[in-house]
Amino acid sequence: MAQEVRGVIAPGKDQPVRVETIVIPDPGPGEAVVRVQACGVCHTDLHYKQGGINDEFPFLLGHEAAGVVESVGEGVSEVAPGDFVVLNWRAVCGQCRACERGRPWYCFNTHNAKQKMTLTDGTELSPALGIGAFAEMTLVAAGQCTKVDPAVSPAVAGLLGCGVMAGIGAAINTGQVGRGDSVAVIGCGGVGDAAVAGSLLAGAAKIIAVDIDDRKLETARTLGATHTVNSRETDPVEAIRELTGGHGADVVIEAVGRPETYRQAFYARDLAGTVVLVGVPTPEMKLELPLLDVFGRGGALKSSWYGDCLPSRDFPMLIDLHLQGRLPLDAFVTETIALDQVEAAFDRMHAGDVLRSVVVL
Repeated sequence: MAQEVRGVIAPGKDQPVRVETIVIPDPGPGEAVVRVQACGVCHTDLHYKQGGINDEFPFLLGHEAAGVVESVGEGVSEVAPGDFVVLNWRAVCGQCRACERGRPWYCFNTHNAKQKMTLTDGTELSPALGIGAFAEMTLVAAGQCTKVDPAVSPAVAGLLGCGVMAGIGAAINTGQVGRGDSVAVIGCGGVGDAAVAGSLLAGAAKIIAVDIDDRKLETARTLGATHTVNSRETDPVEAIRELTGGHGADVVIEAVGRPETYRQAFYARDLAGTVVLVGVPTPEMKLELPLLDVFGRGGALKSSWYGDCLPSRDFPMLIDLHLQGRLPLDAFVTETIALDQVEAAFDRMHAGDVLRSVVVL
């Protein structure tokens, strides 16, 4: 029987979000209903609200979430009612060419729930990243549910659903940071700071955090940065080279998503070093680099989508590391808020006042 719950919707482009009654259908084949316990406020949700993703309004926002499986549909075997799960937007299909080549983190046909959640008048909602978790319950594909140790706080666990996983994965999975490496991270918001933490976890010897906000640089230090550079005051390329013996960093992670900062990353890496783009650019952005420099500097230019993660592999591992005291995921939670405080949380995020606001239900 369908259930009615409260949820946060974006009704139209740049309109304030509001709390509405959402209708959650019973799960169909391959689907699950999850009672949401916590959901982080991510920049991607703001992009949905601003119309930067697509124009399929109204959106049911929220995607960085954890909760407990309430019910499952026919044929679901990977999770059961009562399981504590982190929601993910990469429910791999197992059948596309990426999956068949043994690279499921590149899956080209990820699953979402086939049924639609609606408003009480029948208006269909577009769930953010196929999740829509700024709600007391949400309907997802069962493959979007990843079981983890229930000893972890939901407010902490949910962050792996997007930003924190993107940053840690950019360092460990995409950049393949290794013991003794030098790493520079350009942009120290939630994703960049997660890349700092991931680099520390991987054994990097030198981690250089770059930003224009001293508050963010101080936070990066608490998460493992050995050096900081305020790029409003100092040329970051020269500073990174100076800190690495004139060579440049082995791995440079660009967590802003702008041509200017990407060029900085490109020239701040060592010869044969690696650049990882994890910041999300907008469609109109263009990048121009001398092709001879691309050829002559060697190395690798990579993009990192969701930290090249495989949720079933990475989420439980990172939760275990957190519970062992080796990964301070709780440091990313600046504040906890209620559903009706999401609009104000967007303002604080845009101003750089928080690392993560987390809705707790």
